[in-house]
Amino acid sequence: MDVITTHVNADFDCLGAMIAARKLYPRAELVFAGSQEKSLREFFVRSAVYAYDFKRIRDIDLAAVTRLILVDVRQSERIGPFGEVARREGVEVHIYDHHPAGQADIQGDLETIEPVGSTVTVLTHIFMERGIVPNPEEATMMMLGLYEDTGGLLFNSTTLRDFQAAAYLFTHGANLNTVADFLTQELTADQVTLLHKLIESRTVLNVRGIDISIAHASVDHFVGDLAVLAHKLKDMENLDALLVVVRMADRIFLVGRSRIPEVHVGEILGEFGGGGHAFAASGTVRDLTLVQLLDRLPEVLNRHVNPRWEARHLMSYPVKSVGKEATLNEVRKILTRYNINAMPVMDKERVVGIITRQLVDKAVHHGLAEVPVSEYMTGDFSPVTPSTPVADLQELIVERNQRFVPVIKNGSMIGAVTRTDLLRHMAAGGRSDDRGISISGGAALTVKKREAARLMREQLPSRIFHILEELGDVGDALGQHIYAVGGFVRDLLLRKENLDVDIVVEGDGIAFAVEYARLHECRVRTHKKFGTAVIIFPDGFKIDVASTRTEYYLEPGALPTVEHASIKLDLYRRDFTINTLAMALNRHHFGRLLDFYGAQRDLKEKAIRVLHNLSFVEDPTRMFRAVRFEQRLDFHLGKHTEHLLRSAVRMGFLDKVGGSRVFNELQIILKEADPLPAVFRMAALGLLKYIHPTLTATTHTRTLFTAAGRAINWYELLYTGETCQRWQVYFLCLTADLDRDAMTGICNRLGIPSRYRDVFCDEREEAHSTLNHLERRRSRRSPQPSELYHRLSPFATEVLLYIMAKAASEEVRRWVSLFVTRLRSESTILSGHDLRQMGILPGPRYKEILGVLLDARLNGRVATREDETAFVRRRFLKGVTNDE
Repeated sequence: MDVITTHVNADFDCLGAMIAARKLYPRAELVFAGSQEKSLREFFVRSAVYAYDFKRIRDIDLAAVTRLILVDVRQSERIGPFGEVARREGVEVHIYDHHPAGQADIQGDLETIEPVGSTVTVLTHIFMERGIVPNPEEATMMMLGLYEDTGGLLFNSTTLRDFQAAAYLFTHGANLNTVADFLTQELTADQVTLLHKLIESRTVLNVRGIDISIAHASVDHFVGDLAVLAHKLKDMENLDALLVVVRMADRIFLVGRSRIPEVHVGEILGEFGGGGHAFAASGTVRDLTLVQLLDRLPEVLNRHVNPRWEARHLMSYPVKSVGKEATLNEVRKILTRYNINAMPVMDKERVVGIITRQLVDKAVHHGLAEVPVSEYMTGDFSPVTPSTPVADLQELIVERNQRFVPVIKNGSMIGAVTRTDLLRHMAAGGRSDDRGISISGGAALTVKKREAARLMREQLPSRIFHILEELGDVGDALGQHIYAVGGFVRDLLLRKENLDVDIVVEGDGIAFAVEYARLHECRVRTHKKFGTAVIIFPDGFKIDVASTRTEYYLEPGALPTVEHASIKLDLYRRDFTINTLAMALNRHHFGRLLDFYGAQRDLKEKAIRVLHNLSFVEDPTRMFRAVRFEQRLDFHLGKHTEHLLRSAVRMGFLDKVGGSRVFNELQIILKEADPLPAVFRMAALGLLKYIHPTLTATTHTRTLFTAAGRAINWYELLYTGETCQRWQVYFLCLTADLDRDAMTGICNRLGIPSRYRDVFCDEREEAHSTLNHLERRRSRRSPQPSELYHRLSPFATEVLLYIMAKAASEEVRRWVSLFVTRLRSESTILSGHDLRQMGILPGPRYKEILGVLLDARLNGRVATREDETAFVRRRFLKGVTNDE
């Protein structure tokens, strides 16, 4: 005889799985091993499930069972009298389950076990593979089980396969009204009373940095659907981990719910004879009192709630070091250059000591600058291995005051844990979405990996998202950590569109780019000097790739010196905290957000902050970038950052910067959709005076920029096919009140390329003259179209739009508009070839004739080829016959 059964206190997943299993074993008997939850009992009363001929245990000859089919269970103590049957020799056991192994003691002859949200999902996918079709009643009962165990597809344990299974059942008639009726029932008076007791009794137990809520109560009678109450309590209080313990009559019922991987409630309740998976579990206890069970809980939690943080999870790498022969003065320069406070002293590959900035500063102060570091290094230190527990690290760093701990593997230093690394770990509560994963650079504050991945799916075109996954896969194949960084990640969190993807690689960025291009039929442009590359896709889309690096400045305003480094140091060289975010792309880490420097906090506070106090001294062009980000994002400069900026302006650090770098920053600002707020902000901060001492932002500047914006928008709506450099129009407006000598000085100071100088100096002066002439003509007869053509045709489009912005009258703007929209594109129909056919000998006269003819066309005197031919004959061939 074949028997299909499940665990005691069966729920809807048990029912749905049993119904599904009956389709695979049509001659099997359906038997509940014990009691059912209240909601399931009500379903039996109100539905036609009786038609499936469920048997009672007493109706079954257990000795006649030859094959036992278990669904949603693998523990003998949870299947009542069938536990002995499962252990009996000669009985074939088939298991269908979705729970992790845990304390399972039954081994099946056939096992189909998947880590999905419900056992119904496991069986539904078997239906899909074999072409088995449930009827609507069967699909509804299966959907009840799937929805109950996945919380309506909302629990953390829900997988893609659960959604696919739900879609399959819905397609075959699952009635969602029935599902809703039985899964969303009103609480009874007893349930409301019990929920109130649980709320009042809830306490929080902190276990290894993890907060776990424990709620308990005692009632003299049975109250059904305790799991429903647990869910309500968890959602009401937004709890990450919750254990509910309720004595009902002579038994204690336990329900566990968890949203975080550090708390595996299936393992925890397994200690009390219960079971389940990581995020949901339950159990029943008979041999303990409520007090005894609550007393035992902390000891059980201490065993099972253990993030198992080790040195390898916190360590930074690569590590800057110094040889034992180096002088203290050389050590001091390295500590300052890389902004570190302690470093190891090496004898070849072996760590022989630790040196700190504090000790070096004192030694140099006492005149010991040229003494070898080996004389004063600390040789009494304790290294650790990658698997050293965090508790041991904490003892070394906090209790024994060893601020720098080398991590040694096979005799070589592979990283180090600093006091800062430990503090960041402790500040984060010792939690991470990726326990057991080492990300170079030390522990970072992170948002949840799943949430970040969801943001990418929502915000990015599917093609870009797919490319990011491909980049991570190539990194996995090469054994390299791959990150998306900078503005792309920042704008993703701000939900702003930005497809300018920057990738950094911990390793050889060029080799990575070349390998990706080889696999995906792209081109690569490399820059070996800087260790960077550009991946160019067939449609022209580009991704910038760089090796992680650090940089330092030999003097204020100088270009940085670059060296390879970890992702943490790479992010530290960025301009502002909001640009220091990195998102891991490797498959196992995909979506993990690294935030070492408080970027998420500053995004929330809408603040622009530098990473360190010398930021504007080392690179004064950051002052312009600070203004640009502040205005673009509608943020504000942090109070201390603004103080540092004003100080840097006052001390003249901009004078040390090459003019071309400033011009580049100014260009980028003027390319913004609305650069006017940034211009006024630069004026307020004293930055415009660096461009020219008399340059400022006034009401006239506002008027010009507003008019220029209208003119640019008007031109772009014409769709002429010719591009317009918006920033050039705004630059002309910004400098509109300066004379020619001042403009020449600006061009020299900023190193403006010659291709722009002609526009900003010569054309600008001529444009002012032309505009004055046109303004004067308003009081007299309007200029002929030919006159407009000759006066305006020498100017670039940007200068024409500048004239429109600067014009005081609407009439002059209409004249310029007429030239741009119609006159500029006019040309004669006749050509030199036609003139020759008419008998006019080639020579300089052609230019004169075609010029006069164009004027006639512009002024409406000719329109067709015949008109032009007659005009030329009349004007230039009088008295000449065709025979001649």
